Amino acid sequence: MFEVLVYVYENYWQGDACPELQRLGRKLTAAGFEAEEIQAALVWLDGLNIAAQVTQIGLPAKTPAGIAGALAVHPGIQPQSADSLRVYSTAEQAHLGAQSLGFVSFLESSGVLPSHMREIVIDRAMAAPGEPVTLDDLKIIVLMVYWSFGEEPDALVLDELCDDTAFRVAH
Repeated sequence: MFEVLVYVYENYWQGDACPELQRLGRKLTAAGFEAEEIQAALVWLDGLNIAAQVTQIGLPAKTPAGIAGALAVHPGIQPQSADSLRVYSTAEQAHLGAQSLGFVSFLESSGVLPSHMREIVIDRAMAAPGEPVTLDDLKIIVLMVYWSFGEEPDALVLDELCDDTAFRVAH
């Protein structure tokens, strides 16, 4: 499934250029991917699209008046407090593993993964196969979440997400 997601990211790097899922499935078949991988990736992408759309609808504008207006339209959505703490369930801890959870924490504490995107990363990681989710697979998930918002991560973050750490030399 992750090979298909990487192909989608590389070939449709602007999320709005990606065709609808049924047409994308045909293009992936023509590219030579197996039907099971394509189906799993399309189901995963559909969940990503839904999560990103719901989150973007609920995101308040950056102005104080916009925040009040957004909360009036979506009274159940409240901005996360700077003092809040994300507690991971036992199932999340088991499925993501310490290495992936540490990486999510690193991205969040670095200020490059806002809380609304973190929640989508966790949701999509929970929907991914493998237990625990490998760090390489989690990096693909983070890239796809950025992609779903039509954003490109900072150059240093992009380097961290795309770099193969197996060949790094410690100084």
